[in-house]
Amino acid sequence: MRYYEHPESFLSYAEVVPAVEEAFANHCEGEVQMPPKVYITFPDGDFRTMPAYIPALDIAGVKIVNVHPHNRAAGLPTVMALTVVIDIDTGAPAALLNATRLTDMRTGAAGAVATKYLKPVPNIVLGLIGSGRQAEAQLEAIANVCTIEEIRVWSRDPANAEAFLARYPRFEGRTGTIEQVCDCDVLCTTTPSRTPLVRDEWIREGMHINAIGADAPGKQELDPALLLRARVYVDDYEQATHSGEINVPISSGLYSRSMIAGTLGEAVCGKVKRMSRDEITVFDSTGLALQDLAIAKIALRHGASMEIPFP
Repeated sequence: MRYYEHPESFLSYAEVVPAVEEAFANHCEGEVQMPPKVYITFPDGDFRTMPAYIPALDIAGVKIVNVHPHNRAAGLPTVMALTVVIDIDTGAPAALLNATRLTDMRTGAAGAVATKYLKPVPNIVLGLIGSGRQAEAQLEAIANVCTIEEIRVWSRDPANAEAFLARYPRFEGRTGTIEQVCDCDVLCTTTPSRTPLVRDEWIREGMHINAIGADAPGKQELDPALLLRARVYVDDYEQATHSGEINVPISSGLYSRSMIAGTLGEAVCGKVKRMSRDEITVFDSTGLALQDLAIAKIALRHGASMEIPFP
């Protein structure tokens, strides 16, 4: 078995975004085996197991990933992950990848794919709610699918928002209140919030929103009233209803699965699409194992590795 310590080192979003896009197309066509992720909950966080098999890529495996929002105080990433690639013929572990940074990239790539198909205009003002690693991933990935004229950033700590802008001097940018940052064409929400941060009245017609942060039961970043105005696209029906942005509104009876416009894979395949310039669209991202395998396939070709004896 090969261990890849830094498999992200040789990856670019120019490679990763099309690979993730194709994986969503495989999902649309029913060419993926992928049960919903399984959660184990701790007092201060959780971990998830995420298995899948993509025959078109000849790859199968499982990712184990944690989310512990208080890890920063301990000097650890909020999200850490390992992906085990399984030999399809024997079932033996073939590779082990440090998937912490890969998880950032594949999630950013999903936001880029959603932006490509659902953005209202070719050149966009991008709003970012949150200024951490996933906000960086959304920005870097989306820059591969459209021209970003300006970025607007909000963080609970204004100093973090300013530091974010300083890391990206190639973009015109400014910080502001949440309401000010919501004045944009494409908005990405990347926080672990369990109470809505983005209010319905702040969102104008014609916007697209990548709702990234709500990836476990009880999390939500958007005012449920906004979901009732918008056409909502999910990455996977079962995962989204259980742990996506729509999970709390569904559990409280404010929203229903029948109101979902479609999946991102269906948008990639052309089965669903933005219907007008003025409608609001939301991509509800929970994170799929197929994204992890799509990026692992590229990493296995490029990354340096070492042999680990097994069994």
